[in-house]
Amino acid sequence: MYLDLFKLHELPFRLSPDPQFLYLSKQHARAKAYMESTIWFTDGFVVITGEIGSGKTTLIESFLKEINKDVVIAQINQTQVSAVDFLQAVLVQFGFSPFKMKKGELIATLNNFLIEQYAADRKVLLIVDEAQNLSLRVLEEIRMLSGVETTKEKVLRIILAGQPELNEKLAAQDLVQLAQRIRLKFHLTTLSESETQAYIQHRLEVAGAGDRAIFAEDTFGEIYRFTGGVPRLVNTLCDTAMMSAFTAERDHVTLSDIASAVDELQWVEFTERAQQMRARQGSRSGTQPSAHLTHAPTVPEASDDHIVGRVMVATEGRTVQELPLKVGRIIIGRTPDNDLHVDSRFVSRHHCQIVTTPHGSVIEDLNSTNGIYLQGRRVRRHNLNDGDVIVLGKHELLYVDERAPHMRSAGAGAFIETMPGALPEAEEQQEEQ
Repeated sequence: MYLDLFKLHELPFRLSPDPQFLYLSKQHARAKAYMESTIWFTDGFVVITGEIGSGKTTLIESFLKEINKDVVIAQINQTQVSAVDFLQAVLVQFGFSPFKMKKGELIATLNNFLIEQYAADRKVLLIVDEAQNLSLRVLEEIRMLSGVETTKEKVLRIILAGQPELNEKLAAQDLVQLAQRIRLKFHLTTLSESETQAYIQHRLEVAGAGDRAIFAEDTFGEIYRFTGGVPRLVNTLCDTAMMSAFTAERDHVTLSDIASAVDELQWVEFTERAQQMRARQGSRSGTQPSAHLTHAPTVPEASDDHIVGRVMVATEGRTVQELPLKVGRIIIGRTPDNDLHVDSRFVSRHHCQIVTTPHGSVIEDLNSTNGIYLQGRRVRRHNLNDGDVIVLGKHELLYVDERAPHMRSAGAGAFIETMPGALPEAEEQQEEQ
């Protein structure tokens, strides 16, 4: 390679994230400060976004390198996973072997671990990179984990990093409660032309160039024109240009080397490339609906935004709440961070969940103290049918399936009023701690 020719001890423009080469522009320094704030504050979490190649991962690696030993870290980079896969991945990072655990066990194990770490005066940090790929269900799991708390504060610190689509996903109506937890949000933009030059010189200096001018002064403007100040693109172009100079046996990079590299990479100017990318994205989004309509079934399946059912909550013979159900997951429990808040001492903090698919809904007990009951029988998991009444302490949940073709009763109140209490007297007296 060209190290000897340029008198360098390291390759200056490798694409792998190396904290040693991090160039802290003003915005990168601010984003890093936001990350550091998660160690000291637990009220909400931090979201860092940026375009592909903007330096998010390098920033995370630099932050982790400097973190104190009293912080326990889980770093998740594979994000195209199911909710169960995600919970297992987090537990693996914390040293568990969770692959035979069921969903409820995973949640309980994580909750207990977080409380134990707090009691041991250790901080726990979850960092999720490429978070724009997370499904709505996994984001809901993260919201629930962020709600684990002691009497004084939240226990888990969270950083979500991803491409700009992450902000769009977090703005979804189904994630309103999650969005409300965000304490700080920062978007990494591309480097300016002067920052691009400083970035190049910084990496060369770290690699051993010292104050030697390896790139000619007139190359920086051209580099910016074809990279738009995106760090990863800058690395690619600079490395290719140095190879061009190396083959010409020159110990410095000239404008002709930049032109040769651009030609080899078959690049166009960055502004033109950005326009082409937006046009392709618009074309894809424009063709998808028609394709979907062409092959649509006679009876369409429920989409994530379509209301497929309802849960009606009653106590003492009167309906007190109603929550529409869409494809996804809702958590029911005593604390306000739940999707369905049931304020009762007989209900656990996170008591149970309802998972809804296009074809049906399932209710699952989340290791609650007092359990869930159907027709006087305690159940751990139940496939809900239209009209089912689930009892939680002194509250009843009526499940209404909007997909059911038959006629339903005019209201839940009269139906629930005739439902006998299902919680045994002895257990009814047990207060959730």
